Amino acid sequence: MTRTVPVSAPEAFHDPDPHARPAAMGIGGQSAIDLPAAEQAAADLLHALGVRTEGESLRDTPGRMARAYQELLSPRPFTLTTFPNSEHYDELVMVRDIPVRSLCEHHFLPFTGVAHVGYLPDDRILGLSKLARVVSHVAARPQVQERLTKQIADWLAEKLAPRGVGVVVEAEHSCMVLRGARASGSTTVTSTLLGCLRDDARSRQEFFALSRAAHRGRSGTGQLNP
Repeated sequence: MTRTVPVSAPEAFHDPDPHARPAAMGIGGQSAIDLPAAEQAAADLLHALGVRTEGESLRDTPGRMARAYQELLSPRPFTLTTFPNSEHYDELVMVRDIPVRSLCEHHFLPFTGVAHVGYLPDDRILGLSKLARVVSHVAARPQVQERLTKQIADWLAEKLAPRGVGVVVEAEHSCMVLRGARASGSTTVTSTLLGCLRDDARSRQEFFALSRAAHRGRSGTGQLNP
């Protein structure tokens, strides 16, 4: 029997410290985006930075800025679809190189990369596209990569109840590349393991080996070692 659960607003992903990060919780509570106010705020920011917006090429820039952030902060609803594990499949299911795009909550600059998400099924299996959907859903809010990685894993553990979950995220952060350290080419790698993938050495090794294989396929090296 197929089970479907609508997923729309991201209130299921609770910030672990709601008092410390009110901006993140604003998205978590799915507050409505006030686009005209955002456009005015963008214009005020540009003017405060000494950028004149009277010219033809910059006249509509505040609106474009507001709409761009609206897109980045608007998670797309989807329906979680699971199926009976009628064949009793008990090996790793993994989707690699899922695109990740999110906003660093510290500087509000984007970070982009890929996620490798896997699980060891128990009674039910998940529609494969939903692994990509949940990554996109969790990323559509101000984030830090560590929390993003853990929220993906925790969500799968809660909704699917598998025997194990593993998530690796590799991302480049604009706040490191464009400012501050200006560490061009640097990549941040985070991982979360739950259940058998954390406790069983062979399962853990298999998961990381498949993650490294994805990394080698993109770069020609095998340097990923979370």
